[in-house]
Amino acid sequence: MSNIFDIFEKLNSARQTNAGKVEYIIVGLGNPGLQYEKTRHNAGFLACDYMAQKESFKIDRVKYSGLCADVTIASKRCLVLKPTTYMNNSGKAVVEAMNFYKIKPENLIVIYDDISLEPSKLRIRRKGSHGGHNGIRDIVELLGSEDFPRIKIGVGAKPNPNYDLADWVLSKFSNDELKSLDIALDNAYESIKLIINGNIDKAMNKYNS
Repeated sequence: MSNIFDIFEKLNSARQTNAGKVEYIIVGLGNPGLQYEKTRHNAGFLACDYMAQKESFKIDRVKYSGLCADVTIASKRCLVLKPTTYMNNSGKAVVEAMNFYKIKPENLIVIYDDISLEPSKLRIRRKGSHGGHNGIRDIVELLGSEDFPRIKIGVGAKPNPNYDLADWVLSKFSNDELKSLDIALDNAYESIKLIINGNIDKAMNKYNS
């Protein structure tokens, strides 16, 4: 006899089947744990949380080596994923989810931090190299492709050239920076809706800094 958890799982699977196939995977990069909340390196996590707030869903399902949510955004069924593998091993979670849903690289959207941009700024790219970002490096290596859209969120440059990069990206945003960051998070949210509807050029023209 099936227990209550089996019944709920079957009902959930039926709802997902009726909703159609997942078309896009939206990944926000960051590090799990309270000590990393609101740090610069967690800009991708913050973007996912912002989107969840705007769309009224929770990213709390434990699967694909991360926390995720299966939701509809701009009329498209999407998996929103926050890897819990830590930044340098982000590719593990991403590839697990992509393999399960048979998602092509062009239908993967990755959101992450960029120290070359100020906290209110955004930069969208259709594809490209990892640019020295370890999370993107791991995704590219495990995926075997650079051909996926990415949204870079500004987190500000190091205060001086001698400042340790790891210390900087793991530092927390100031209150003033968080206010500026909200602009970028909202623009990232709007960009995602455009990208999943095939309008990445419009997103780049409208929101790129």
